[in-house]
Amino acid sequence: MSLLKRAIQAGPFRMAVVLVTLGWLGVFVLAPHIMVVLTSFLSPDPANLAVWPATLNSYKRLWDTLYLGVFFDSLYLSLMATFFCLVTGYPFAYLISRYRPSVRAILLFMMVVPFWTNSLIRTYALKLLMGNKGLFNDVLLALGIVQEPVQILYTGFAVIFGLVYILFPFMVLPLVSSFDKLDRNLLEAAQDLGANAWQRFWRIIVPLTTPGIVAGCLIVFLPAMGMFYVADLLGGAKNLLLGNLIKNQFLVVRDWPFGSALSVSLMVLMTLMIWLYFRANHYVQRKGGLEDENLK
Repeated sequence: MSLLKRAIQAGPFRMAVVLVTLGWLGVFVLAPHIMVVLTSFLSPDPANLAVWPATLNSYKRLWDTLYLGVFFDSLYLSLMATFFCLVTGYPFAYLISRYRPSVRAILLFMMVVPFWTNSLIRTYALKLLMGNKGLFNDVLLALGIVQEPVQILYTGFAVIFGLVYILFPFMVLPLVSSFDKLDRNLLEAAQDLGANAWQRFWRIIVPLTTPGIVAGCLIVFLPAMGMFYVADLLGGAKNLLLGNLIKNQFLVVRDWPFGSALSVSLMVLMTLMIWLYFRANHYVQRKGGLEDENLK
């Protein structure tokens, strides 16, 4: 209400902008989420998709060992993809932040250029590279590492590699932003006081870039749980993600209430991750006394 009140006081143009924004969020964000939550409490019906009476059966099914297994497999694959994105993206973002702005802009542009091609097409390209007659096996054979083609495609490694390849920029961008805001004077002061490279890294750089780390992990981990086409194409549907399960419930099994319950569980997980992000931000401000307007 205070937002609307301020918008009304600011003039008709700003009020119109606020109303359009709120309307867009209400129709395309809030309403679909409410529909998903309500559907999760209904009963499945193959003809009408979801019908009364309301029930908690869909949520009870979440605790079935079969679905818990898919959840933990999905959690493992997503965590591994997030870990490798962080391990490779952290030094990459640090190096980019060391360049002057003009060079940094070029490097970031080159990193996001693949985004101009649909991720599904890029996943198909990875599928060709990982095949028994693909580039990866050709390189391994040429280097003498293996004597015959190895099975790369349709494995958990292929799924994790595909997720890392697609989501890597989402890890780097918030990290670069954190490194840009890093006060270099603190590093120089620590060096003058006798701190070695490891101490400067662990006690200054890592804590001050924690919001970027958490934001990057958040942005990578949550989409990784739902990228069902990566698991389908590169994992051969043997390494299912939670997104595969949701897709199958809506499009194959036509059990919309259970699919909605799975979606709600994913939203709850996302809420917990966002809470973790704000806690990390609070930790940095409390420890470092920083006032970062972009992190509020």
